[in-house]
Amino acid sequence: MSTDPSDLFAVEARALDASDPLAAHRDAFVGAESSLIYFDGNSLGRPPRVTAQRLADFVTGQWGGRLIRGWDESWMQMPFHLGDRLGHLALGAAAGQTVIGDSTTVLLYKLLRAALAERSAGDPGRVEIVVGRDDFPTDRYLVEGIAAERGARVVWVDVDTTRGVDADALRGAVGPRTAVVLLSHVSYRSGYLADAGTLTRIVHDAGALVLWDLCHSAGAVPVELDAWGVDLAVGCTYKYLNGGPGSPAFAYVAARHQATLVQPIQGWMGAADVFAMGPEYRPAAGMRRFLSGTPPVLAMRAMEDTLDLIEDAGITAIRAKSVTLTEFALRVSDGILAPLGVRVASPRDPAERGGHVTLSHPAMRAVTARLWEQDVIPDYRDPHGLRIGLAPLTTSFAETLAGLTAVAEAVRAEG
Repeated sequence: MSTDPSDLFAVEARALDASDPLAAHRDAFVGAESSLIYFDGNSLGRPPRVTAQRLADFVTGQWGGRLIRGWDESWMQMPFHLGDRLGHLALGAAAGQTVIGDSTTVLLYKLLRAALAERSAGDPGRVEIVVGRDDFPTDRYLVEGIAAERGARVVWVDVDTTRGVDADALRGAVGPRTAVVLLSHVSYRSGYLADAGTLTRIVHDAGALVLWDLCHSAGAVPVELDAWGVDLAVGCTYKYLNGGPGSPAFAYVAARHQATLVQPIQGWMGAADVFAMGPEYRPAAGMRRFLSGTPPVLAMRAMEDTLDLIEDAGITAIRAKSVTLTEFALRVSDGILAPLGVRVASPRDPAERGGHVTLSHPAMRAVTARLWEQDVIPDYRDPHGLRIGLAPLTTSFAETLAGLTAVAEAVRAEG
């Protein structure tokens, strides 16, 4: 029997694929049969095969056949119907608290600014917004912009870039002047999985509201917004939810806050009587008040197919495969990449790791460019990070091994 690590990993990959209870779901996605190795499902997920027909049927049937009648028949309720379904299947959210709407940036702006205004109105001394210094750029830029707009102060939480905001760091950042805290459930750079329940309690103990960014966890990591006592959350739908490029994001507002938060982009779709066209804005009750303009109906259709797959597979099984995939990737990295000077820049403990792994080496920017030319598609994140996104419904263990083997070859070539 061979003792070469690559041969041993190949045997292991075949065994893992053979015993994978979600293996059949891979065939439901476009491109799964190709030789291209896709390590970027945590940035843009593959499209389900049935989505092409769903979109074609919508264009010819509902849009072309029903025309404007479609709004009364179903489209007006789509943001709420899909939001409730997503909340049930992947977010741990009871009905009436999740809506599909604008982009991630716009929804984060709405909820962050509304939370700041609500806390500051109740206590004028609460003028601080807390955010991690290594959070995704949009999150940080929004915090800075809103603070400048509202005369608030930003409190930065310094973190290890191979991890994220933890309990000790957060306790040192919040206090009687904190209004709202913006946190990432899974760090975009390292894949660090935050203890959302514990961090939410720390924020509440300080008298503030918490807004969770779920972009890198929704559809891959079980989320329990209601059970954790979360106030607000936003996430995108084009990563593990496979909604397509630029598909609309979702917003969660706990029922207890819906009557008191005033969202800052007042549009006709958030009015109490949408078609009254009244002289003044009166916000609707419930989640409708967090809408602004006309819902992007066509852009919402694609994610329905992935919700069907998540319902069939179950988020618990999806998470189990995610853990097994990343554990396998770490073993392969230790076996064939560590000897080349590549180090793991993600948590080793699966309880602290989301669905991707980051590998660090000084040559990784050039390595990424080389791999793309070979139809091996990871992405690059400074400093020196190659991010391996392993989507449980679409990534196989054989694909993972083949991709990491290509990474090793590229590191040698660039080294």
